[in-house]
Amino acid sequence: MSLLENISGPRDLDSLRPEELEQLAREIRTFLVTEVSKTGGHLGPNLGVVELTLGIHRVFDSPRDAIVFDTGHQSYVHKLLTGRQDFSRLRQSGGLAGYPQRSESDHDVVESSHASSSLSWADGISRAFEMTGQSDRHVVAVVGDGALTGGMTWEALNNISDDNTRNLVIIVNDNGRSYAPTIGGIARYLNGVRTKRGYRELYHTSRRLFDRFGAPGRAFYRGIRGGTHGFLSRFSNNDALYSNLDIKYIGPIDGHDQHAVEEALHQAKEYAAPVIVHAITQKGRGYEPALTDAADRFHAVGKIDPETGEPVSGPSGAPSWTGVFADELVAQAERDPSLVAITAAMLRPTGLHKMAERFPTRVLDVGIAEQHAVASAAGLAFGGMHPVVALYATFMNRAFDQVLMDVGLHHAGVTFVLDRSGVTGPDGPSHHGMWDLAILQVVPRIRIAAPRDAERLREEFDEAVRVSDAPTVVRFPKGEVSPALPALRRLRDGVDVLFESERHDVLLVAVGSMAGLALEVAERLEEHGIGATVIDPRWVVPVPFSVIELADAHRIVVSIEDGVRVGGIGTRIRQDLRAAGVDTAVDELGLPDEFLEHASREEILAHVGLTVDQITEDIVAQVSGNKIPVARPVSPADTAELRLH
Repeated sequence: MSLLENISGPRDLDSLRPEELEQLAREIRTFLVTEVSKTGGHLGPNLGVVELTLGIHRVFDSPRDAIVFDTGHQSYVHKLLTGRQDFSRLRQSGGLAGYPQRSESDHDVVESSHASSSLSWADGISRAFEMTGQSDRHVVAVVGDGALTGGMTWEALNNISDDNTRNLVIIVNDNGRSYAPTIGGIARYLNGVRTKRGYRELYHTSRRLFDRFGAPGRAFYRGIRGGTHGFLSRFSNNDALYSNLDIKYIGPIDGHDQHAVEEALHQAKEYAAPVIVHAITQKGRGYEPALTDAADRFHAVGKIDPETGEPVSGPSGAPSWTGVFADELVAQAERDPSLVAITAAMLRPTGLHKMAERFPTRVLDVGIAEQHAVASAAGLAFGGMHPVVALYATFMNRAFDQVLMDVGLHHAGVTFVLDRSGVTGPDGPSHHGMWDLAILQVVPRIRIAAPRDAERLREEFDEAVRVSDAPTVVRFPKGEVSPALPALRRLRDGVDVLFESERHDVLLVAVGSMAGLALEVAERLEEHGIGATVIDPRWVVPVPFSVIELADAHRIVVSIEDGVRVGGIGTRIRQDLRAAGVDTAVDELGLPDEFLEHASREEILAHVGLTVDQITEDIVAQVSGNKIPVARPVSPADTAELRLH
């Protein structure tokens, strides 16, 4: 039996000898490569924190001591050491989550996988421990160097430094990367710390000196190591970044040296005040395919061959939504020299890398700082540029105030491109891009587009960047782009009619990628003798007037969106119908206002009732008068052929 199989909780680590810890680290890395290659997941980050996580659990007493992981994508090792070794359904329905999850274990504290929040959590938890007299409990926050580019981290540090009596240990897991290499002034500084020759030479020279005196010399060296850390940091100016914060700094240490990690953590634990432990680690450690992956060191992978790191299935040939946008962005940038692109530490995931290669001075990566990205975009617009801010839809939530007050209030021509909108699947509740439609449409004069296929993405993005006096949004889902869905005709205000029966019983309003589902429902309704019209508004906010006209000519309106129903596009349509004096009933289909667990997109849509069978069944009942909202009675106008031009 392997050592890992005997670990059911952190205290099983206490009796392990140094050589056994080395063996366990190897077993953990082998386990991660073997298991994550079967399911996909965050591989590189976890390979880099094996010794660090072992050290945390050997020195601290989880769950009595709270361990907070920033973003949490590096928590797989933590799961293994806290009794969760069944990775067979990782990130799948019924299996382990890809991030910490309280329902799985008392050892998990923070579930949200949005970056740069861990120190605020740690600040609050440690204050609560102090206020309730729990002076024997510690809080450990593991934060990556990438998260240090987020302003929230520094807001937390400012508050932590104002009260130096709490048992709070901040571990900076410094691997020089977030998704890709970390950017910005802080990153450049840490890179200097990481590579400074003077520090490395002095550290190794001092250790060799004391090693010459055998066991007594090594014992003496360990005894003065805390002072040595401080001296070496001052010698090479490594603590300058934190010196004005009045927080004890230990490091930098080799995050893969088990003894050094535990020694530093013991010192930090005994300090009885906030301490920063700076650990240098290597993302993808121990797995050559990850180490040679220049893009992101296997930050997140699909199913791969564990030997080679190659995907187990080749590409389907269908382009991704991100890929289509990436090419169109370059094409637009070539035509318009005022176009500038901005992202928040996600250059490649959002498709901006192609424009960065073509126009390197016109692409800005601001780090994990969505609020800054949006406010800066407002400034760029004022200065005569047209910024395109590309983010995952879930991260747009973090910058709402800036969209409202900096962009919207100032009539700034800024285009927001929201990747991974709607249900994203295995990354769980904090990564579903289901909130943007409800949140953003309250911004006055905003315009929101939801393309249904690649051609509409190109078309609507082109229209978006031509708007110079208001914010525009183009949102699209994760994965392969939908098959082309040509329109029967386009109405005068840009609404596309995709399907039309002779009878006008039901008006199906499809938002973006839900167009294919709406077409299948329309075909199924015809089998029941119910006539349907399917439209794609293209620009869903504001609601085009022809949508209101079409609604007035049908017995019931059914909107289908992959955003939250509360305050969604269906709600907006219903309100606009009432304002126009149209009394057609509206059934607003979308996602419930709840946090949806990790599962495949198909499983989640089935769970919430967004399937052909369920929607068809409900509409048949509504048209028959057996389900609310009830379709209005048939009138002669309903059977007339409707032609809007």
